[in-house]
Amino acid sequence: MMRTIESIIAIIIMLSAFLIASYLIVLPSPRAVSPLNLRALALTVVKNLDTGGYLSEVTFSNDDSDWNELQTVLSASFPPHIAYNLTVYEITESGAYVPVRTISNAIGNVAFTESVSYMVSSPDVTYKTVAQKISEGGKNLTLYILNCVDANGWWITGYTAQMLAQDVYKLLKPYFETIILVNSTAQLLSLLDGIKLTTSPTESVTDAIIINTFGEVMPIPVEYTQGYSRQGDGYSSSGGYARYCYTLGRKVRQYNWKWISIVGYPFFYVTNTVRFYNVQNGYGIYGIVRVGAAGLNAFLQGLNNENYAYDSTWITKDITADYGIQVQFTPEAYYRTNYYGIYPASEQSASRALPGPGAPNSVTSRYNLAVYAPVFNPVYGYYAAATFKHNSGKGALIAIGLTRTPDIRITALALLIYYKPNIFKETFTAPGKSRLIILQLAALGGV
Repeated sequence: MMRTIESIIAIIIMLSAFLIASYLIVLPSPRAVSPLNLRALALTVVKNLDTGGYLSEVTFSNDDSDWNELQTVLSASFPPHIAYNLTVYEITESGAYVPVRTISNAIGNVAFTESVSYMVSSPDVTYKTVAQKISEGGKNLTLYILNCVDANGWWITGYTAQMLAQDVYKLLKPYFETIILVNSTAQLLSLLDGIKLTTSPTESVTDAIIINTFGEVMPIPVEYTQGYSRQGDGYSSSGGYARYCYTLGRKVRQYNWKWISIVGYPFFYVTNTVRFYNVQNGYGIYGIVRVGAAGLNAFLQGLNNENYAYDSTWITKDITADYGIQVQFTPEAYYRTNYYGIYPASEQSASRALPGPGAPNSVTSRYNLAVYAPVFNPVYGYYAAATFKHNSGKGALIAIGLTRTPDIRITALALLIYYKPNIFKETFTAPGKSRLIILQLAALGGV
């Protein structure tokens, strides 16, 4: 009996101690344990409201119903214990801030503890971007685009070279002070001789960039063909027109050109529809003569300032067929697509990738080249699109070794990744066109 009484007394003592402790201990409020970040909340609400320009539109509206709707939306955006005050200011020509309108759910005197500011512009304001002109050594560079009417292309399925020339002209126009279309092989002859094609004071043959829009085919002036005045620099009985490709490599080195091949195997054919009117490339396209893999090798010999030697070794790799994969953008390419607003597919089939460091028949070690600005990640040392620049600093080949059909946006992207011109954004701050929004918040109540 005594043990039962003792047990009851012990239970009573423990219960009493628990009740006394519960009374004395004050637990923090849930808000104190997990405080609400009012500043982050305010900024989130403002940005969400301006998605699609809604907040900007209301801010410049003179319709009371628009402001009433905004107040309803604001009230629904915050918890019930949050007081808000949104004030819109006009920015005057002198830089002063004049209150335009205020909406609030606060009653009485409320001590607002957090605030955010947000600048908006009138919906009728036009924003403009200005591209930095591509330059080197402080000199704006000239872009030449081959657009020869007396030439045919190959591996540009679905397009003509002239169509591609117009497309790349439009894409790259913001980035060059001077762009010149080379409209005939006669004009190409002048260019190869270092002669300007226009009277423009900003045209410069030296250090220029040349885009060949004819795919695997290279336009050739009549003078460089068999039986004409420059046959010695354009044709040989043992190697055909690989000799012309060698001369091109020498010219690229001489004038420090960046030569761009937009698709396929570079310098695989030559074209002149007048001279070769009765010759076809084996696929029914007239005006084209096959050179083969020797064309690229000869070009690289010329770029490397070597003596010419016929070499028909095939050096490119069909990454997609041999490895069963597509090439993928480099991180830099992903960044630049967004920066420049050019959006080709980030994965592509590549059947004419050039061998770089670590690959068999590497052109970098063989011809003293270095790889710059790859558009796609290399696959076992093969580059589907990159700039191969000579270590002397004189001349470079930008080779886009993708499978037809050509995507001229890759060409533009390769060039922009190499030079990285800046984009300058201009905004207009005319009086009455910009307004400042101040949103203040306060948490009400003590619990």
